[in-house]
Amino acid sequence: MADETSADINPAPQPNGEDNGPAIGLISQYVKDLSFENPNAPAVYQWQSAPQIDVQFNIGADGVGENLFEVTLKIDVTSKFDEGTAFVIELQYAGLFGVRNVPDDQLQPFFLAEAPRILFPFARRVVADAVRDGGFPPLLLEPIDFHGLFMQQLQERNAAEGEMPAPVGEA
Repeated sequence: MADETSADINPAPQPNGEDNGPAIGLISQYVKDLSFENPNAPAVYQWQSAPQIDVQFNIGADGVGENLFEVTLKIDVTSKFDEGTAFVIELQYAGLFGVRNVPDDQLQPFFLAEAPRILFPFARRVVADAVRDGGFPPLLLEPIDFHGLFMQQLQERNAAEGEMPAPVGEA
């Protein structure tokens, strides 16, 4: 006879104030700063060479109140032709996250991997729209594996400090 196990997937709701499970929720997301420069208009629209696109990302997380954190994606894009700069766009797209009962060691992985994954599609649309509104074809940024980048940085940091990487998952 098979062992019977009971896994209660939907536990009964706790009375108000007694729910003490860990939770993170997106409260709001917004454009914090947006700059678009088209320094060589209208001549840029006549250039025939292929542009070189440089995209830079940065992620920041700051506490802004009790159990409130702002995660900001900073995206800088420069498009250059042989003749000069076509456009420069700088975007800071942010999300406000509420955090409750989450261990401190779990906050950094969330803020540097999961939160950017949530915010990126919206920031990508803002970049595409701004570039299009500047008179260029929309620039669709490639999807980014934020979790993979976070794990790579963690391994590089551990290797630089001479530590063994922390195990991921269960064996």
